Formats: sequence, C-alpha cells, structure tokens
Amino acid sequence: MSKDTFPSVETLKGVGPKAAERLQRIQIYTVQDLLFHLPIRYQDRTRIRPVGALRTGEECVVIGTIIHSEVVFRKRRMLLVSVEDGTGRVQLRFFYFNKSQRENLSTGAKIRCFGEVRRSLKVPEMVHPEYEILHNDETTKVEDHLTPIYSTTEGLHQLSLRRLTSQALQWATENEGEKGAPVLDLLPTPPRIDGQNVSIVDALKFVHRPPPEADTEALSSGKHVMQRRLAFEELLAQQLSLSKLRLQMQRQDAVSIKTEGKLYKGLLDKLEFELTNAQTRVIKTLFSDLSNPYPMLRLLQGDVGSGKTLVAIAGCLQAIEAGYQAVMMAPTEILAEQHLRNFSKWLEPLGVRIAWLSGKLTASKANEMKALIASGTANAIIGTHALFQQGVEFKNLAFIVVDEQHRFGVHQRLALREKGIQDGMHPHQLIMTATPIPRTLAMTAYADLDYSVIDELPPGRKPISTIAIPMERRQDVVDRVANACRNGQQAYWVCTLVEESEVLQCQAAEDVYRELSQLLRGVNVGLVHGRMKGKEKDAVMQDFTNRKIDLLVATTVIEVGVDVPNASLMIIENAERLGLAQLHQLRGRVGRGTEESSCVLVFSPPLTDNAKTRIDTMRNTNDGFKIAQVDLEIRGPGEVLGTRQTGMLELRIANIMRDQDLIPLVQEYAKQILEEYPQNVDAVIQRWLGRSTEYGQV
Repeated sequence: MSKDTFPSVETLKGVGPKAAERLQRIQIYTVQDLLFHLPIRYQDRTRIRPVGALRTGEECVVIGTIIHSEVVFRKRRMLLVSVEDGTGRVQLRFFYFNKSQRENLSTGAKIRCFGEVRRSLKVPEMVHPEYEILHNDETTKVEDHLTPIYSTTEGLHQLSLRRLTSQALQWATENEGEKGAPVLDLLPTPPRIDGQNVSIVDALKFVHRPPPEADTEALSSGKHVMQRRLAFEELLAQQLSLSKLRLQMQRQDAVSIKTEGKLYKGLLDKLEFELTNAQTRVIKTLFSDLSNPYPMLRLLQGDVGSGKTLVAIAGCLQAIEAGYQAVMMAPTEILAEQHLRNFSKWLEPLGVRIAWLSGKLTASKANEMKALIASGTANAIIGTHALFQQGVEFKNLAFIVVDEQHRFGVHQRLALREKGIQDGMHPHQLIMTATPIPRTLAMTAYADLDYSVIDELPPGRKPISTIAIPMERRQDVVDRVANACRNGQQAYWVCTLVEESEVLQCQAAEDVYRELSQLLRGVNVGLVHGRMKGKEKDAVMQDFTNRKIDLLVATTVIEVGVDVPNASLMIIENAERLGLAQLHQLRGRVGRGTEESSCVLVFSPPLTDNAKTRIDTMRNTNDGFKIAQVDLEIRGPGEVLGTRQTGMLELRIANIMRDQDLIPLVQEYAKQILEEYPQNVDAVIQRWLGRSTEYGQV
C-alpha cells in the first residue's frame, strides 16, 4: 500500500498549495499522515475554573467581568486588564495590542480567556491569554473535548491543524466499513492491551479528541490504553522494518568462510590463559555465521574487560586463513592503537601481515599502508575513520569488525561496508560494544541484528570497590594515592571538564599533573591526553605498562582500550560531570589483575538528582547491565545507543522504557504478519516510519 492509496491533504477543505507546502515540512502529505500526526500534549478547555481556585503553572479557562483596564508605561508599554468573577481577581497583561483590542477590553465587558496562570506580586495573572468578549448567553459555552496541541511549523497554526484533523477523522469514520480502508486495522486481530481490544480508528478518535472525563494523568504520562494501542503499532512498525531489513540482508550474497581453523588453534596455543566459556560459545557462533552464504550482521556485547577483542581476532583469523582480508575499525586513535598492539602481539607470530591506517600518519606512510591494503599483502587492517576515506581500496575484504559502534555515525559504518562489496559479495560484519544495552532495548533497536553477549569475566577478576568523596576531602584522596604508589600499586587520575573543548581538558590535565608531581615526592607521575602525538602517548603508556610510571594523569582518552593489569586505583575528579556509561568504562581500566582494586569518585556538591543517581549506582554495583538500565532511564534510548542522528527510535507516541511490557506481544504480532499477512507489512511501516527507514542498511 503506497502513499498514493490515501487522499492527498489537498483534497481537504482549506488546503491550497501554500498550506500543502507547509504541511509537507512536517511530513504530512496525505490524510493518513494527518491522522498519525499525534498531539504532543493537551489543554483542558472543557470546564471553567473559579478565579479564586487558580494555581500557578496550570492552563485553564476563566470567565469574569473586566473591572479595570489601563495602558501603563514601565520598561515597556503594556495593557493591564483586571477581571473578577466573584471568587477572586486575575490580571491579564498584554505587550502587543492595537486600538480596537484596547477598546474591546474595556470596563464592564464580560470576557472568557484561556492561558497559563503566573504568580505576580498581588494577584494571579495571565500574559497574552487567548480571549473572547462574551455576549448574552455565551457564558457557559466550553469545548466538548480536551484541546490537542500538535508540533507544527512556521505559518501553520494550531487552529488550522485542529480543523484539518477533524476533517481527517470524519474521513476515517466514513471509510471505516470499506474493505481495505487504510485506517482500518492492518493487524490480523486488534491486540489485547490492558485487557481491552481497541480498533485503530477508536484509538485515533480518542487521542485526537479526548472526552472531558478522560483520565488526564494517564494521558499526560502516555499510559492511557488508547495511547498504548497506538504505541503498540508504532513499536510493531519499528520491529517489522528491522525484520524486513534482516530478511533483505539474508538475500544478499557473501563468501562462505569455512576453514580447518589452523590459525585459530595457533592463537590458542600461544595464549597464556584459557578463554572463558562465554568467549568460546560466542566464537563458535561467529564461525557458524561466517560459514553462511549471506552476510553475518551480529552485535556483540560484553562488559568492560570481558574479552571481546579476542573474539574479534578469532573471526579475523577465519577470514584470513580462507585467503581474505579482515578489518577492525575503532572510533579513537588511542583505542585503535590498543587494538594494533593486541593484533601485533597475537597475529604477527602466526605470520599475519598487519596494516595500520589513521588520520595521524604522514602522507608517505599512509600511501605505503594503502598500497599494502590494495595489493592484499596486508590481510589484517586496523584503523580509525581513515579506513573509509576515498583512496582506500581493499583487495578482498570479507570481514569487518566495528568497535564501540555507537561512537560512529550510521553513514560512516555504511561507507566501510560499501568498500567491501565486490562482484555482488557483501562483507560479514561484527559490531561490538562495551556499553551494555538492556535486553528490551536491544531486542527493539537491533531487531535486524543477531545478538551475542559475553556474560562472564575472566577468572580471578575481583569486583572493584567504589567510593564517593566530596571535593573538600581531595587531600585525603591525594594521600591515598601516595600510599598506594609507595606500596607498589599503580593508579590513574582522570581529569574531566564541563567544556567539550579538548584544549581546555588537556590544560586541566596538565595543571593537575604539575600539582601532583609537586605534592607526591618520590612518586613517578606521567601525563597522557588527546593532543599529544601518537608516539608520545605510546611512550607514556608503555612506561606505565612497564611500571616506570606510578600515577598516570589523563583526560577521558583512556576511557576505552587501555589495559594495564597492575593498575588497581582509579581516581575520577569531578565525577558528577560524566555519564554512567563513561564512568563505568573508566572504572573498567582497573581490576584487570589479581589485586583488590578501587575507584574513587571525587565530586563537587551540590549534586543534581541525576548526578546523585549516577554516583549511587556506581557505588552500588559493578554489573554493566544494571548500570546500563539506569543509564537508559536517565538519558533515554536515543542517547544510550548513539543513534539520535539517524532517525532511529525517534518515536512519536511509544517510549521504549515505559512501554517495554508491550515488546513480547509486538514480536509475536510481527512474526504473524510477516508469515501470514506479508501484504500488510509495508503499509504498517509506511504509516509510522514514512521516510525514516533508510538508516537500517548498515
């Protein structure tokens, strides 16, 4: 069912070319689009409030008589109108008015007005309320439903949208009985939500025009059964869209990678430790995926330090043994450099040639690396965003690993995938994240991906104890660091700043480095930040790894990828400025050896409620999934997934956190529609997602 099936908005009364162009700006082309352009909130104009009962902040209708009206000149000219209704007095304030308005708003006139109540010095007031001068018996006339407020655009007024929506609802009612009417339920049976079976037309009528007796609390929180019926279908559209993409991916061709696993066995022989059961399980799944003749698209989640890199390396070795190239892309130089060290340590002894590509290479070095990649001489390639730039050509890329995937824009990931398509063959993809995503969210946001979790840490890893200390006790923290370093431990001191400016962050780290170098005599203090050259950073990190540095002062560049088993103390200064995911990542830099490890969160009071929640969560748990759940509640799915810019999860009425109980039913219906009613799939997707489905090709 296409957009052409529905009447154009231009068939509605009052919509000419100009109005149609304005409606298109907010993605309204047809009557159906108008019906699914849902209210963002409501105003209650169904009852008259006594002036004596007005409360600050509420929006309401009052009716009274004007007892005084005058123009005053203070900082600016304004019209002040006093209105009484027998229970009290309210003042109306107008900054913009003309002569006829001033004459209408004269003493003795009866007035009905609607606006937000503000508290002024003497009496409640409304600034620029909507108003109407009443005549004869008009005093009791009020709206017969709650008034919807829609998101709009310049030149398109709420009154116009309400008039047009009324016409669209009438059209829906008239067409409800017709076979195949586009606003009829596209589902095999109406879903049973909160004990009720609600048709889509009834839900739309209610949500656009709620009756006066509607539960306004449920409506304002999005929990009314009529809203949940629509939220259900929106989540269903999301699920169907991603399921459809998954099926499309499975119809694409990829090289089937099957080997004897000699390189992988060689890797296992050289490791000084055993893989965890979880790593072994995920690697087995990965090898099975790579053997399929269609492209793998798998999301791998694992908490900080769970060993995702080794899983990725195992996949790379399968591709390399089969004669293909494998690439690992990381979002930052420091993480890419960490991967380079790991790949070099584990792959070079197996005879694998590695190429390295980053924005910081000299032109001649970059050209040398590009030549190795293009010729196929290098079969393992590590890099940053530089990998998908023009001029980088692969000989036979079959396996892509994207690390910390949420740090890349969708088009960046897509650009790398495009480079791997040769002769109709698509590369396999493994997408990794150390930011655990709660299962409900993963099942909804990543329904087009297969999903693996490394849910155990290497043996011997001990939980990290976390404490929070206010800034006035900072000297106690300095003393603790001194004692730890003199007892042979190593520590991180992370500096954070509100400013996004890398220059200012590095400046702060340099200041702390100088201060601690003076305070901690006999302790070797090192410094690493984002503005240092790669070689400088490498040298400092190498000295820290080799225990030549006791205390490493750093910006949040060490958030991911740095692995120093002897480091057992993490200080995070101004911890209240960081999000939960970042705090958890930073804490994960310690606790990698057998020593008891600690994390100290130094904060500046007073804390906001969110900051207090974040710090309490860090103190109470080391579980990445519990932390992710709280993070999701604080920030919302778009922020947690890093997908705000993609159109993904910009939901109109559904809310993944609030409506997560609907997900199992959504999945059940999605499966049924795909199998039994495939002709309805596109219609459901089109209705809710319209033009925002392009992101899913990644």
